[in-house]
Amino acid sequence: MEASSSHFKTYLRWYLLLVLIFIGFMIWSVVLDKEKIGVLKFVVLDIGQGDAIFIESPTGVQIIVDGGPNNNLLKQIPKVIPWYDRTVDMIVVTNPDADHYEGFIKFLDKYKVKKILEPGTTNTYRAYGVLQEKLKIKNVEKVLARKGQIIDIGGGAYLHVLFPDRDVLGLTPNDGSIVMKLVYGNTSVMLQGDSTAKIEQYLLSTASTTLDADILKAGHHGSRTSSYVGYVKTVSPKWTVISSGVNNSYGHPHKEVLDTMQKLEIPTFDTCNNGRLIFESDGKNFVLKNKNIKIATAGCKI
Repeated sequence: MEASSSHFKTYLRWYLLLVLIFIGFMIWSVVLDKEKIGVLKFVVLDIGQGDAIFIESPTGVQIIVDGGPNNNLLKQIPKVIPWYDRTVDMIVVTNPDADHYEGFIKFLDKYKVKKILEPGTTNTYRAYGVLQEKLKIKNVEKVLARKGQIIDIGGGAYLHVLFPDRDVLGLTPNDGSIVMKLVYGNTSVMLQGDSTAKIEQYLLSTASTTLDADILKAGHHGSRTSSYVGYVKTVSPKWTVISSGVNNSYGHPHKEVLDTMQKLEIPTFDTCNNGRLIFESDGKNFVLKNKNIKIATAGCKI
């Protein structure tokens, strides 16, 4: 009987120790989160040949702009969202090409999503239908992006939709891509999706807000079909970021785009050479958190 009692006490001590370790870990996590109050996170995820951007507002609102191809998003998201957090406030599909939405299909099985922002273009590819059906099953609220929308994400941060400004069902996915400006205090990011030079020139002639920004997320993975020089000059970013896959078959980013950035003396970084690109803003300045950062290379050949 005494041996049994001693055995029980030993296991009880181990059990209590594990509970205390778990509580300590949770307290530590909360303390770290509090240290980030007042900070906006902007992370270009290392998603391969596609787009996926993670945004966390100063109050903890979380948004994922595009889901990348395949199941890459599920591999990347635990690097920016704690393991115990399984809710995302909003996802955005800037255009219905597979490299912008496919990762959301499996993502929705693991995470609860409150809203999705879409441009209004569509795709006949089977996987896009699977996504739409899953959004319906998961009861995700759909919001149609239109020029002038201000999406408050907390702490003074917001997304300002610049395009589409009309029904884009008849446009190509790239021409109909969502263009948004992420703003926090005196800092901002231009989010281009796969928007083309045609739309960039249109924005130059019609935009009702200033287009200048600290960071330019280059359109279409650094394709020569985007990053019109006049537009880039107007945005006049401190940095340009490009999401592109290693040795991709499209040759992204294209040399013409990198030449434009070089001539304008804009440091340009890609996920291919650096993995995920991490920026934080206190509302006054953005800080690039990556160490040993490498300049983007044409074709992303490694």
